[in-house]
Amino acid sequence: MKDDLKLGDAEFGKMMLVLKQPVTQKNHKEFKFLDGTETGEMQEIAPDIWAMPAYMQADDDFTMFFLTTQIESGETVMAFATGETADGDFRLSQPMVTGAGLNLLNEQQPGRAKRVLKFLNDISKADEGNWRMVD
Repeated sequence: MKDDLKLGDAEFGKMMLVLKQPVTQKNHKEFKFLDGTETGEMQEIAPDIWAMPAYMQADDDFTMFFLTTQIESGETVMAFATGETADGDFRLSQPMVTGAGLNLLNEQQPGRAKRVLKFLNDISKADEGNWRMVD
């Protein structure tokens, strides 16, 4: 692994942000991206699965959502999913590792990807989560 991973690097796509505490009804409002003015706040879309737009514009078919959920190890992770409309229904894609989602967002909207990365790094700096490499 190289020392200086950057947004867009293939190795960055293997980075996962693991949260120290799960998102709950009590703390979900603490996870507002852009102060909720543009994207809203975390919404529970299924038991213990929370989502919030990271990028969604009326004039763009591409959408990206933050997704928090527990993985097999019992840890809560910040993942990403794209939004897609199929048969008139809006659905989220399969979850992506944090870095992979950021890399995809960077391909579509580099400025927004940098803002999202700053938001996630702020979570890490506040000691509410840790970045780690996954296989």
